[in-house]
Amino acid sequence: MSETGLTQDGQEARRVTLITGASGGIGADLARVFARHGHDLALVARSRAKLEALADEIASSGRPRPLVLVFDLVEQGAATQIAAALEAAGATPEILVNNAGFGLAGEAAGLDAAEQLAIVDLNLRAVVEITLCFLPSIRSARGKILNVASIAAYFPGGPGMATYYASKSFVLSFSLALSQEMHSQGVTVSALCPGYTKTDFQARAGIGADMDLGRFPVSTAMEVAEAGYAGLIAGRREIVPGFFNKLSISLLPFLPKALILTIISRLQQKRARLP
Repeated sequence: MSETGLTQDGQEARRVTLITGASGGIGADLARVFARHGHDLALVARSRAKLEALADEIASSGRPRPLVLVFDLVEQGAATQIAAALEAAGATPEILVNNAGFGLAGEAAGLDAAEQLAIVDLNLRAVVEITLCFLPSIRSARGKILNVASIAAYFPGGPGMATYYASKSFVLSFSLALSQEMHSQGVTVSALCPGYTKTDFQARAGIGADMDLGRFPVSTAMEVAEAGYAGLIAGRREIVPGFFNKLSISLLPFLPKALILTIISRLQQKRARLP
């Protein structure tokens, strides 16, 4: 696919919003919100059944049926394979949503090393790989990039979820730098930084009701998706949904890092059960 938005035979390419991690949670609701606003979609995740069901749901509302791309982004070369699949479908991204990611609760020394490295591969490497792969076509379209980070990105560290917090700090930093670099070329880059959001993320991460973290205000995936879309369209570099989340990060510069780390550690520890 050329940077001009034409296929190899000179036909105009199908301009799509490419969303990773679209099989559930925030990613699926981002797909619904983008579709509602008239965007043609290409959905990426590992679960074909969930992607097909979401594509059918969107098509049933009268929208174009999204392209379904089944790939595991942890695997090396996934971005190149996605690009080849898009080209075969005569499509090219004008908007990229890097949503795929996961975390694990527990002390770094006690968690499986391979799983923690998978967080690095998915939350960091895949974001950079996919972004660099599709940046030429997005730049040609003067398009947009939405990277899903987390409110965790603003904290000095995350005892109990160390690798996850660090990965989201990377995503925020990468997004802000790219936003500045691409601004003069007409490309909008935004980082969506939600707080505690009720999705399957908690079950995958091992976050349970016996953690104090769950006592904070909870957003729905749809609330986060709608805030993310609105912020992206408005050209905001950082999107933090929810008053409590905005207040939390506004207070961080005034608190000692040692205190913040202690509070996070206690919030993410499991409460001892009474006999």
